[in-house]
Amino acid sequence: MGRTSGRWSRGLLATGLVTALVVVAAPAPAQAGGLGSLGSWALRKAVTAKGVMKHVKELQKIADRNGGNRASGAPGYDRSVDYAEKVFRKAGYRVTRQQFDFQTFLINTPSELQRVSAPAGDLPHRIMSYTGSADVTAPASVPTGDAQGCAASDFGPANAGTIVLLSRGTCPFGQKATNAAQAGAAAAVIYNNVSGDLSGTLGNTYTLDFAAVGVSQALGQELVGQVAGGLTLRVFTDTYRGMASTENIFAESRWGNPNNVVMAGAHLDSVPEGPGINDNGSGSAALLEIAEKMSWIPTKNRVRFALWGAEEANLVGSTHYVANLSEAEQDRIALYLNFDMVGSPNYVRFVYDGDNSAFPPGTGSAAGPPGSGAIEELFHDYFASQRLDSAETPFSGRSDYGPFIAAGVDIPSGGLFTGAELIKTAEEAAVYGGTAGQPYDPCYHQRCDDINNVSVKAIDEMSDAIAHAIITYAFDTRGLTAPTTGPAEGTTAPAGGGGGLHDDHDVAI
Repeated sequence: MGRTSGRWSRGLLATGLVTALVVVAAPAPAQAGGLGSLGSWALRKAVTAKGVMKHVKELQKIADRNGGNRASGAPGYDRSVDYAEKVFRKAGYRVTRQQFDFQTFLINTPSELQRVSAPAGDLPHRIMSYTGSADVTAPASVPTGDAQGCAASDFGPANAGTIVLLSRGTCPFGQKATNAAQAGAAAAVIYNNVSGDLSGTLGNTYTLDFAAVGVSQALGQELVGQVAGGLTLRVFTDTYRGMASTENIFAESRWGNPNNVVMAGAHLDSVPEGPGINDNGSGSAALLEIAEKMSWIPTKNRVRFALWGAEEANLVGSTHYVANLSEAEQDRIALYLNFDMVGSPNYVRFVYDGDNSAFPPGTGSAAGPPGSGAIEELFHDYFASQRLDSAETPFSGRSDYGPFIAAGVDIPSGGLFTGAELIKTAEEAAVYGGTAGQPYDPCYHQRCDDINNVSVKAIDEMSDAIAHAIITYAFDTRGLTAPTTGPAEGTTAPAGGGGGLHDDHDVAI
């Protein structure tokens, strides 16, 4: 990525002199013909990792000043929206806010999971969002039926008054917790069915005053093995659930065809547990930097940046936006690009599998609307032009592209992602560097997701790719209709973990 100063680049773009520079520039990436290729080269020279990190640092400061998080419904998120509006307005965009109400979930006190019986001590875990408050110490048990606890008949009298250990899989976490609670269990510990930690949600309609936490597959299996020996656990949760008001924020360019809108979005909120700097300060900061640097470019198509609220509450902001679009407004959106986590410290360059070549529908992925495969191909071609490998991740519906690709909406969509709590494979480490056997983001949905939890190198590479896609489509969206065929590219993320890796957004696993 170039280090050209923003003032110099904007001056060139404003006067049209950038054309003279592009004559001697390196060949443009594939699928970026015409003015898009000129704009891509110039914009990527102007967009810098330093510029993205400037916004990342501001989001960290906001979290530090507001209870350590930027969760929707809390002051840290409100201040994040204020900051984004200031950036967009200063850059010259038309800025609007969209208010909506949602069921919020806040953590009053950090949760605890302890083994009371020998060997006693604190156990690593993650609270299930929308869990109730509880402080219970009780013997542990396993279901008398299936370990996943998806049916009421899986529980019996032996589970009453116990902390029941449940396996992830088959049905929503909230269904498991409800079955356990109705059987008289005191609390639930849900363990992963694949390697890695487990984050999840009981769903924003869950109202039982029952506590549930998630643990890794390894710890869950260890605890199950200790039940017969008299395992005793303690679960403590102190939470708030209630209605709150929050906002999406949009910035729209002042030129370009208003009937052919290129949308690029990222969620601005964090989870209540921490400041959310990789998830998703990284994607939001990248869009703020790109918006600043391309504000002087008179694009052919209208560009609309979206920063979503309440994504961590199950995609509420983007769902509200899409649901309230008129048919005419929906038809004006040419495509949607989503950027949820683009700075993971142990990263892979994941591209959403828009043509379903790696993840066909029914294997943990939704079908990509027509044109989504072309978006995927544009990203792969861009990385190839930079001699960088890329991989595929499924349209699992776990980030804000979900409402855009839903049946009846079918807006071509795509985007980038650098990985969350799943484990990097040896194959991926050989291709992308980093550490095999460790999560892509070891601080996913935790307090430690702070400014020290981002890879500046990942942000550098991904922000260039984001800039390339936005400016390419801002000049020409005809490539969306091009046929795309061929096998999946590169290594792929597990089917259970792509598209943002937000287990708490897919309550049905």
